[in-house]
Amino acid sequence: MHDLRVSLVQGATRWHDPDANRAYYGELVAPMRGTTDLVLLPETFTSGFSNDAIHRAETMDGPTVAWLREQAAALDAAVCGSVQLRVGEAVFNRLLFATPDGGLSYYDKRHLFRYAREHERYAAGRERLVVEWRGWRICPLVCYDLRFPVFSRNRYDVERPGALDYDLVTYVANWPSARADAWKTLLRARAMENLCFVAGLNRVGTDGNGIHYSGDSTVLDFLGRPLSECADMEVVTTATLSAADLAAHRKHFPAMLDADAFTLSR
Repeated sequence: MHDLRVSLVQGATRWHDPDANRAYYGELVAPMRGTTDLVLLPETFTSGFSNDAIHRAETMDGPTVAWLREQAAALDAAVCGSVQLRVGEAVFNRLLFATPDGGLSYYDKRHLFRYAREHERYAAGRERLVVEWRGWRICPLVCYDLRFPVFSRNRYDVERPGALDYDLVTYVANWPSARADAWKTLLRARAMENLCFVAGLNRVGTDGNGIHYSGDSTVLDFLGRPLSECADMEVVTTATLSAADLAAHRKHFPAMLDADAFTLSR
């Protein structure tokens, strides 16, 4: 493993305007070519978090998937964020992970936000995704998933001695400022309990429902210490994750060897 550069694109997503959002986020990420390995965009970055956006959900052949692939190729970096995507009769809050070689992986948000009735319109995913990128194993998750530690748990893999499921877990979100304390606390908990780096990317601004988002995006090390922190403003920032520091911590404090074995089902 080499060090990994992770960029947070904390933007003010335009309400229900995919064309404007692709142009907006495209301008924000363009200067990063050759300076990063992984770029995070917010949850539902083409529309904002909206149940009504379901009516304009794209397909995997639509413009946003093509746009993400173009951005990854232009930046020579992986680019990920979530959008509403239709598969047959169902619409998922789908996180896309695009790489410069044209590769595309996806994860469908498993935990739908009942408080905002997301579960009444969107279909839930089932499987967790772990992708390998530039020597790192990365688990990309979406917003409300942060509140469910079992699904995020980093399991020790007995078939790969010394290895855990992942080295970095990411959360892309539309997390309202009213619950900012939970966002900050849970991100730190996920880092410490999983012996991994954590990147949490949230949006800023006020959406079409009048909900305010204060950003508070951050990259944390395995002890929950911030490597990068964002205030309530549009900002793009990059943090470098040290592979050597992560390996040393896991060797010094091998809590994974005492963890409980389990499987996930639903």
